[in-house]
Amino acid sequence: MRTVAILLFNEIEVLDFAGPFEVFGVAGRHDNPKPFRVVTVAERGPVYARNGLSLNPTYLLNDHPKADIIIVPGGGGQHADGTPYGSRREMDNPAVLNWVRRAAANAELVLSVCTGSFILGKAGLLDGLAATTHFLAVDGMQKAAPSTELRLSERYVDNGKIITSAGISAGIDMSLYVVGRLLGKAVAEETARYMQYDNWK
Repeated sequence: MRTVAILLFNEIEVLDFAGPFEVFGVAGRHDNPKPFRVVTVAERGPVYARNGLSLNPTYLLNDHPKADIIIVPGGGGQHADGTPYGSRREMDNPAVLNWVRRAAANAELVLSVCTGSFILGKAGLLDGLAATTHFLAVDGMQKAAPSTELRLSERYVDNGKIITSAGISAGIDMSLYVVGRLLGKAVAEETARYMQYDNWK
């Protein structure tokens, strides 16, 4: 069983974390034991996602089981006064960046969804790699990861250990791809069929 740890923070985009949570949560659902255990981690709780959804993380950043797969979602932007929120705030949060670096060093896979790539970029994990992000976040991505090759036409970009996805629903596609990579295409297809997610690539 692999442990999947999904980072939560205030103003996170709901589908950025909930889509992968569902994919890994239901993949191989008839197996005993199940192939994945999905947990959430945050600097503190509760966390308030976009549009006020209240979330209680399973663990805190410094108190969780070893993660085999970490997922860094996105969501956020800048207020009218220029103050960043969501991933644009967290990409300069030392506690989050240190956790990402520490967890990534011991993980089998590191995934990001949408502007979660900003956080990976600021943590130095995308240096010299290719990546994607939300199509409206190009300028921010270039600042967060200036040495990263952007591939905005791709739903997800696989660098081996580090995989990034484009915005929001693309995180589901990436997660299904990872299930297929780890457990085989048949398991990924059955997971998508159960979710009635018919057009994943």
